[in-house]
Amino acid sequence: MSAGPDLAALPAIPRDAEGPVFREPWEAQAFALAVKLHETGLFTWAEWAATLAQAIDTAQAEGDPDLGDTYYHHWMAALERLVTAKGVLTTAALDRRTHAWEHAYLRTPHGQPVDLMPEDEHP
Repeated sequence: MSAGPDLAALPAIPRDAEGPVFREPWEAQAFALAVKLHETGLFTWAEWAATLAQAIDTAQAEGDPDLGDTYYHHWMAALERLVTAKGVLTTAALDRRTHAWEHAYLRTPHGQPVDLMPEDEHP
């Protein structure tokens, strides 16, 4: 059985007295996805930490003030880098899915859940 990642080793995760907390549901989902992909053996935790650090460094070099509110954007950038580097998804497939979700978001009335529909794949 895998011991799992050492959460104390991860920088800037929002916490309260009970452990990690997230600003938005998607942040928790991104966190869980990274943990699950690690558990399946797609990458080592050292690879993850290095890729996340690189994503943060890149964002800072591009002007991100690193106030903590963009942390999970860097988390997603690191996930995208790893899944494309490991051949799970091509960059083109990732771009198509990103555009489909953007299309779904833009057609969804404010306050309603965003659902990905077949027509979002080919707007």
